[in-house]
Amino acid sequence: MKIEALKSLFKKHKELALSHRYITNKHIEPLLEKFDNSVWRETIGQSVLGKPIYGLKIGTGKKRVLMWSQMHGNESTTTKALFDLLNTLLANSSGVNDILESCTLYVIPILNPDGAEAYTRVNANEIDLNRDAQNLSQPESKVLRVVFNSFKPHFCYNLHGQRTIFSAGKRNKSAIVSFLSPAQDEGCTVTENRKVSMEIIAEMYRVLQELIPSHVGVYDDAFNLNCVGDTFQSENVPTILFEAGHYPGDYGREKTRELIYISYLSSLLYISKNEVTGAYYKPYFDIPENEKYFYDIIIRNAQFGTEKQDVAIQFQERLMGGRIQFIPKVVEIGDLNNFFGHKEIEVQGNEVKTVTGELLKIDSENVFVMIKNKKTSLISE
Repeated sequence: MKIEALKSLFKKHKELALSHRYITNKHIEPLLEKFDNSVWRETIGQSVLGKPIYGLKIGTGKKRVLMWSQMHGNESTTTKALFDLLNTLLANSSGVNDILESCTLYVIPILNPDGAEAYTRVNANEIDLNRDAQNLSQPESKVLRVVFNSFKPHFCYNLHGQRTIFSAGKRNKSAIVSFLSPAQDEGCTVTENRKVSMEIIAEMYRVLQELIPSHVGVYDDAFNLNCVGDTFQSENVPTILFEAGHYPGDYGREKTRELIYISYLSSLLYISKNEVTGAYYKPYFDIPENEKYFYDIIIRNAQFGTEKQDVAIQFQERLMGGRIQFIPKVVEIGDLNNFFGHKEIEVQGNEVKTVTGELLKIDSENVFVMIKNKKTSLISE
């Protein structure tokens, strides 16, 4: 399917009830109620604090795809895109009917509802569910494992969001979308199973190059059997890690949402129309590895005594009044010539002070700064 057709489908079926970064059970439950009987909905378990964990099944095909989102509660972009995808499939939109005829999808939209409500990575017991694949110490981890065992997927989509610090390679290109075919052994062997997930990632990479050339990355595949993706891959189920990253200026991650949607749709169309054997995996290795070369803001050449130094600012995401606010925090002061800012402010040897007249320092939080006696906002929405 051509890019313009994919973009048109997104525009037509985008779920308008979901926006920005704070997505919880309360946001998705009214949407679940609206689905017709072509979506099988069930409560598959409860979180630590007793919140329901929902499972959705759609499609009649033999190829089974398991998708789960918000394993980390503060990573919601992939959840928004899931509802855009479901709307598209339910509308029997032209060109995508092959997916439901060839595939059966099982979707867990929010695996960690306690973390989603608190806007934290971890669950209510402060456990990272993505490091609990072997111990299965948490109810949410057990729920996912039960679904995996009973549904017996042929493909797994492990859906996440990544911080703004990542670049696609060692260059001034933010990693807007990233992927990984997780390792399934200590040697990170390129197994026949991994080749299958690599081939699907290579297809998504091809499609995304038309939209965000040089802005797609791949994660290091160091093996950790405690991670869910590595565990499922080690059990010979092709598994793909999706990471929704930062599109310039898009702190609400609405543009990234569209790109994740396009990744879902293009990959599912590929699976539905092809017997994916892993034969076409090699373009996966053309994808640059994620690096940590970005800050949200870099103030260049600020005067500190007799020296000029750069100031790196990273936004702290905080839940305030039911919405995520971005609070600028100074995290580094020094020579940052090898790093990039999503926003850069050149001050040409002027001092940069707080609104109370102090020079900036590490760990200080400043919504506004004073540059040449002018009040400047650092906030991005």
